[in-house]
Amino acid sequence: MTTTAPRLGNALARLLILAAALLGTLLAGAAPASAHAALTGSDPKDGAVVAAAPKEVNLTFSEQVAMSADSIRVLDPAGRRADTGEIRDLCSGSVVRYGVGLRAGLPDGTYTVAWQAVSSDSHPVAGAFTFSIGAPSTTSVALPDQAVGGGLVGALYGIARYLSYAGFAVLVGGGAFVLVCWPRGASVRPVQQTVVRGWLTLTGATLAMLLLRSPYTGSGKLADAFDLAGLRAVLETKTGAALTSRLLLLGAAALFVAVLFGAYARRTDPKEKKDLSFGLGIGGTVVAAGIAGTWALAEHASTGLQPGIAMPVDILHLLAVAAWLGGLTVLLVALYRAPSVERSAVERFSKVAFGSVAVLAATGLYQSWRQVGSWSALTGTRYGQLLLVKIGLMAVLIGIAWISRRWTRRLADPSPRESAAGAEEPETETETVDEPETETGAADEPAGDADPERAAQLARQRAAVATARRKRERDADPERTGLRRSVLTEAAVAVVLLAVTTVLTSTEPGRTEEEAGRTTAASGPAAVPDRPVDIRLPFDTGGVDGKGVVRLSLDPGRTGANALHIFVERPNGKPLDVPEIKLALTLEAKNVGPLPVAPDRIQTGHWSAGGVQIPMPGEWKIQVTVRTSEIDQTTIDKNVKIG
Repeated sequence: MTTTAPRLGNALARLLILAAALLGTLLAGAAPASAHAALTGSDPKDGAVVAAAPKEVNLTFSEQVAMSADSIRVLDPAGRRADTGEIRDLCSGSVVRYGVGLRAGLPDGTYTVAWQAVSSDSHPVAGAFTFSIGAPSTTSVALPDQAVGGGLVGALYGIARYLSYAGFAVLVGGGAFVLVCWPRGASVRPVQQTVVRGWLTLTGATLAMLLLRSPYTGSGKLADAFDLAGLRAVLETKTGAALTSRLLLLGAAALFVAVLFGAYARRTDPKEKKDLSFGLGIGGTVVAAGIAGTWALAEHASTGLQPGIAMPVDILHLLAVAAWLGGLTVLLVALYRAPSVERSAVERFSKVAFGSVAVLAATGLYQSWRQVGSWSALTGTRYGQLLLVKIGLMAVLIGIAWISRRWTRRLADPSPRESAAGAEEPETETETVDEPETETGAADEPAGDADPERAAQLARQRAAVATARRKRERDADPERTGLRRSVLTEAAVAVVLLAVTTVLTSTEPGRTEEEAGRTTAASGPAAVPDRPVDIRLPFDTGGVDGKGVVRLSLDPGRTGANALHIFVERPNGKPLDVPEIKLALTLEAKNVGPLPVAPDRIQTGHWSAGGVQIPMPGEWKIQVTVRTSEIDQTTIDKNVKIG
């Protein structure tokens, strides 16, 4: 039984609906511009209580970041600026650290540090933490609920990123398909329209990203997209330079497209066409590599491990993606809109696609190792999980491509019916359909003798007959029908794959996430949090009733406020009443202290103090001075870890 191809309109509509639904799901589930540079430390630390106001606040990051004049803000309990606004570059070697000075004479209370920067792979990062001077207090500071890079601006920027990848693939892959696989396609209007639309999409998306860049990394307000000062600041950044370079290269790409569909399409002399094809191939490759380089120079490949190798590999990866998926798009258009595409062209594209898959496998393996780095990161980080999804989609896509190759081989071997028909009459395939005769013979009627209404009726009849004939020709070729269906399915999976790739490029690499986690853990508290400190300190003042034991409890035994209880006991365990007892805390490693504590007598042998402040974690020396008479006293101490 003869198979029939799906109708173009319905098939493309289903493809677009599926792509939109899956893209929306992916983008909705993605965290807006996850931090690629992580905050690994600060001074003062988050939650610390310091005895005196520090001169400045320092932040340490896992990788290089771009800071603006307003990147670090310190707010007092009332929400007023407590910093001088002067960002200091404290980077040294591999340590990435920035600081901001604080104003003199700051009162006690809880201060909020809000920071925002752009990581070296172009994605915005932000966060906030608090520290206290003297003692914690209430604060009226309200930070924005919207995450940096989120909201409407973040969604629009993400859509523009997706469209830029799609436009690049269609522009580069479509041009390569025409030059390498189907030179006659340069004169086929649907093919021309597809490639030109790829150029328009990439250009429009690049302009949109350039305008949205300032609010995307800053205020998050859409109105700031037209702020000239913000645009000027963007142009001075690495990402702004990359987007501007892409626009300049797109001007050269426009010239390539004009020559390809103009002078090249009109050439009839084989030698002239071959020479022009060679020049277009060289020029097009240089321009395509340059456009791909604008991603490599500004995003993941430009930072982290082995950037000198990663950037050329990333360019090869993008070119292979474009050759495969962009060529696939143009092939799909040709199969539906220009059924006269030669079988040899399909066969050549099959070889190009196979080579692209080989390049993708090699470059993708390197990129996966570089960005993930371990099996635990592959399964335990968002980047690794998205990468597994991408690998799964690639496997599905390769399986469908294998089916397409089988249809291509069947197309390359003419059936016995076609061989017999070819012996009687040479096969001719034309781009346009000749005007058929209608059954009434009205096609032979002189145009001048027919009235306008009759001419319109004849035109509709001719169009209907031509459509019917094209459909009969299409449905009479089951091999071509099978190829159309497999290529359509391949294109649908490719749309989803491109969406996953777009989300992947805005997600923190697994290697970076794990390293930041290890660094944070290494710099964290040495003691177990929320565990009271209980110690026993024997003493002997040398006088009457001068011997005993001090039992001390510090609850919860962490930074911040703690409750202190001291019990003084005789050697037999009974309470001992002493005239005075004092306490001092010293963190020798940080030159903090001694911090005096004066407990109050509650009852015989029991002393207490509330709100004892531990400003930072570490190994603290607890010194207890016990006086048993007017002249007899002693000081005992012990080191304990407090978180």
